[in-house]
Amino acid sequence: MVSAARPGEPALVLVAHGTRSARGVEMIAALADAVGAELGCGMDTTGPNPLLRTAFVDVLGPSPSEVLRDLDGPAVVVPAFLASGYHVYQDVPREVAESGHTAVAVTPAMGPDPALTRIMAMRLRAAGWQPGDAVVFAAAGSSDSRARQDVRRAAGMLAEQLATPVRIAYVATGAPRVPEVVAALRESGSQRVFIASYLLAHGLFHQRLHDAGADGVAEPIGVHPAVVRLIADRYRTAAHELARANVH
Repeated sequence: MVSAARPGEPALVLVAHGTRSARGVEMIAALADAVGAELGCGMDTTGPNPLLRTAFVDVLGPSPSEVLRDLDGPAVVVPAFLASGYHVYQDVPREVAESGHTAVAVTPAMGPDPALTRIMAMRLRAAGWQPGDAVVFAAAGSSDSRARQDVRRAAGMLAEQLATPVRIAYVATGAPRVPEVVAALRESGSQRVFIASYLLAHGLFHQRLHDAGADGVAEPIGVHPAVVRLIADRYRTAAHELARANVH
């Protein structure tokens, strides 16, 4: 068992989807490092501080259950997902149960959240978007209606932020697909079409956006101080609630 570096403080287990993209893996590692620095539990003089661990629900390992079994003491699991679908409602709770760890708090997913909206708007402008250009809100997609509802909320928040209509499209699961929406916007008279990437990291899904025929593609949300603060705040809130529960 790995002992907590500072007794009484729960470990933070940052759970991501997993990707075969080296850039995507590096981005998750960089995000974890930044969150660790924000919380003061990043790297120590002997190696990775066990208060901060990463886990993946698909493609990569270790799984959340493997990480939790390796921890001695309470833990806070933060799902690094932009919408709450199957992975958040099914995979994460199942992994926590399979770990046998009893002192675990699971936070809400990262999105939708106003902080993410502001980052998306910034990324979109950096890609060359200007007022008057059409916007496609590109999400990975999910068969879970709750995740699709989250996507609609996030798209509405971006439309309000940009003061322009936003069309939702999906990369992998669900319809309409991103290339279809880009083509439809062009047919309806839009001279310039930009894609706002509602993806956390680089990977196969984001690469597909570059093949969708748009004039520009915003970078994924990625590592940004606002994302780091969002995850840190999720952790602090859950850690406080976990401490209160343990007292009672």
